[in-house]
Amino acid sequence: MEIMKKLSVWKLIVALAIPLVLGGVAGLITTQAIPTWYASLNKPSFNPPNSVFGPVWTVLYILMGISLYLIWQFPSGESRNRAMVLFGIQMALNFAWSFLFFYFHEMGLALLDIIALWIAIVSMMLLFYKVRPVAAYLNIPYLLWVSFATTLNAAYWHLN
Repeated sequence: MEIMKKLSVWKLIVALAIPLVLGGVAGLITTQAIPTWYASLNKPSFNPPNSVFGPVWTVLYILMGISLYLIWQFPSGESRNRAMVLFGIQMALNFAWSFLFFYFHEMGLALLDIIALWIAIVSMMLLFYKVRPVAAYLNIPYLLWVSFATTLNAAYWHLN
């Protein structure tokens, strides 16, 4: 039983680390564009202050990690495995968006990426719901934020 508890703790640590580390790496690499390129852009009226993004994404990454952990706790099977694959796909799209937008300054490609991300999040949530509904519910704030971010990305693309 002690081995199972240790394994469970490690799964939680890994599940939390995946989104937090990927988000942190993307943030560190792309943050240099904020005071230069990003600051020079025409901003939509509903653009939040830069100080909002870090705390919001940190909370979202923690919720994503907890939801992944809840899914990972279930025995391996088609539903669980597909849900975990979709988690990986949406994480890859999430990671790519930062580079497309901030590093490569490709707002149009970033918009396509974030639309694909939104679809991947909805798909992931549907699969999470089949395995463990609370894991899907934990991603509602993420879906709402990405919906807002999609609108924001579209506004930046239109204005610039």
